[in-house]
This record gives sequence, structure tokens and C-alpha cells, in this order.
Amino acid sequence: MLKTSLADARTFLFVPASRPERIAKALASGTDVVIVDLEDAVAPADKDTARGLLTVWLDANPQAAVVVRINGTGTAWMEADLAACRHPGVAGLLLPKAETADAVSHCHRVSGKPVLPIVETGRGMDALAEIAAAPGTTRLVFGKLDLAVDLSLTPDESDREELVFLPYRAMIVLASRRAGLPLPVDGVFTAIGDGEALSYYANRARNHGYGALLLIHPNQVGTVTEAFTPSADEVAWAKAVIAAAEAAGGGAAVVDGRMIDAPVIARAERLLVAAALAS
Repeated sequence: MLKTSLADARTFLFVPASRPERIAKALASGTDVVIVDLEDAVAPADKDTARGLLTVWLDANPQAAVVVRINGTGTAWMEADLAACRHPGVAGLLLPKAETADAVSHCHRVSGKPVLPIVETGRGMDALAEIAAAPGTTRLVFGKLDLAVDLSLTPDESDREELVFLPYRAMIVLASRRAGLPLPVDGVFTAIGDGEALSYYANRARNHGYGALLLIHPNQVGTVTEAFTPSADEVAWAKAVIAAAEAAGGGAAVVDGRMIDAPVIARAERLLVAAALAS
């Protein structure tokens, strides 16, 4: 059983399927979801072996639940990966390089599991609305690294705002909202040892409409969890807003010297829901 639902999860930690001994360690890291990776983390010659190792591990750990990143459409391993994902220990799957609604619905139909499409190509960005609305789609994921390659983008490592990715991040947030999906999942932060930069990155993602992050190392879990969890000050502010609105009975109200209206009240309500889910 997952620690929390895929819709509410804040942290998704990758583990190579070829190293099943790391799965238990990842589950104990505090992350909301562990993603066992059959794609990028496994060499082509090792795909079948890695899939078998994952199945053996799941059979031996019947109480555990993981998400699996399968190999994508057009690869020689996709159908076998989908068959393996029928295992009751698989709670969902990540579909890399998602580009069509048909690919998402096929994965959902064959595996019987919810799908998190990773949008990381120009074709995928162009088909965002269809992918978001596809049967089986439970949450969108932004794959910035592969998108940069596909679109010949050149990120500036000194640019903390990553301006080159902002239009595409916004498109995924908007598509999620239009389809009624949970807040999307932002891409990985690759500087494993830079906690300060990771905190900035995760908080910026939250401010830009994301609700979670893909992680590549257990030491990222705590920082990212904190970033996506409402702080005590935010919760206190939200409670004050709701109390003032109720006291005003629909009339004008002021909190901390600022007028509050319907959008402010809605934000306060959303913060309190998020805080309750995180507790």
C-alpha cells in the first residue's frame, strides 16, 4: 500500500529495477512514492533481467507498493513491462515520452493501473490536452531534460529561474487544470549535494503550480517534502482568513491589513486541505 495516494504524493523517488536491494531502502526514506525504473536506469541488455528481479522482489514483499517507469512506446520491452505491471504490488506506472492519448489508454487498459504520463518531447507538449484527458491518466509529469534535447534547448545552469523551461512548465499546469487532474509533478533536480538550491527549486515549482517532484536520491526527500508542505505560518494565515470570512458573513473582511476576497479565501481553503493531507 502506498504511503499516500498518487494524487496527493509530494515526492517520487527513483530506484533502478536492476538494484532491487535498494527498493526497501527507498521505501524507508520517507518518500511518498518509490518509482522502480525499467527505462533510463537499466541498460538494454539488462532489461529482461531487471524486470524479472522486480517481479521476484514484489512477490517476496506483498505489503509493498511501488510505481514502475516502463519502457516507452515503440520499444521492444514495453508489452512485457505492461504485463509485469499487472502485479498487485504495482500501484501505477510512469509512461516516458508520452505523445498520444492512445498510448496512455493502451498502457492503462493492458496493465489495469493508473498512468502518470511523462511529457518530455515536442510532440507530447503539442498533445497535452489529449494526454491529460486520456483514460487512465492520473497526473502529468514534466520531463525537462529530454525536452531540452528534443527541442534543442540550452539551459543556463547559472539561471535559477530556468527561464528556458517556463513556457513548458506553464503549459503542463494549465493542461492539468483543464482536465481536472491533480497538480503536476516537476522534473528532477540533478545537483544531489546542493540542498539550498534544491529547496529553491522545489519551492519555485510549488509557486508555479506544481505539487510534487521527481527525486533521484534519498537525501532529497526531506527538503522536497518540506517545500510542498504548508508551513505553520501559512496554516495560521489560512485559519485567520477563514475565521475572518466567516465572521464577516459575506461582507468585507481584513487580515493582516489586507482585504480578503473569494480568491484569497479559496487559497486559504486549499492550504488547509494540503496541510491536513500532510499531517
